[in-house]
Amino acid sequence: MPLRKAGTTTRIEASLAILPGDEMKTTYVAILALALPATLIAQQPSGTPPANPITTAFRGRTMGLQRILAQAFDSIPESKFGYKPTPAQLSIGFIAQHLASDNYLFCNQFGPMKAPVASKDESTADSIKATWPKDSLVAKLKASFTFCENAFAQLDDAKLADQISVTFGNGPARQLTRTVMVLGHALDMADHYSQIANYMRLNNMLPPTALPRPRPAGN
Repeated sequence: MPLRKAGTTTRIEASLAILPGDEMKTTYVAILALALPATLIAQQPSGTPPANPITTAFRGRTMGLQRILAQAFDSIPESKFGYKPTPAQLSIGFIAQHLASDNYLFCNQFGPMKAPVASKDESTADSIKATWPKDSLVAKLKASFTFCENAFAQLDDAKLADQISVTFGNGPARQLTRTVMVLGHALDMADHYSQIANYMRLNNMLPPTALPRPRPAGN
C-alpha cells in the first residue's frame, strides 16, 4: 500500500537508513531495548516471559505513548490549537491531524486490516484539517489510536520478520521487514510527544509525563 504525505516520508526514510532490512537480525536486541520500558522489565515475573516478547514490548510502549498523547491533546485548550512557536513550525492543530494520518500510515502495515479513513480526510489539505475544531481533531486522533491498538492484535513475533512491500510517495516499491514499520511507528509517536510537550511548556502547561505522581504509602 502506498505511503503518502511527503513530510512523513522524509522522516520515515531517514529512520529506515538506520535499520535496513538486511541488518534486522543484528539489531534485534537494540530494537527490544528501544521498545521495552524499564518498568515493563521490572514488572515481568521471573521465569515467565510472554509468548511473544518483542511484540509485547512494542505494544506496551506504543499504548503508553498513545495514552500520554491523548492526555496532552485533551488538556490543551482549543484556543491554543493554532499556536506554533515560530512561523516555520507546525501548529498544535496541525500536529493532531498529522499524527492521526501517521498512525494509519504505519498501522496499515501491521497486517491485512486497513483503516476505514473517511473520504473527507483523504481529500482535504492538511493545512485545512489543522483548523478543524479541537473536538473533531481529538476524536479523529483517538480513532486512529483505536485502529492501531486493533492492528496490533494481528501481530506476533514471527510476523515481525515478514517482508512487506512499501511504497513511499511516488518512489519504487521497497521490501522491508515489518519490524521497521512497527518500530518506526513508536519512534514517530515519541518524536511528536516530545514536540507537543515542548509546546505545552512554552505555554506554561505541564506535559503529562511531568505531572506529579502519587507516592506509595509510607514514602
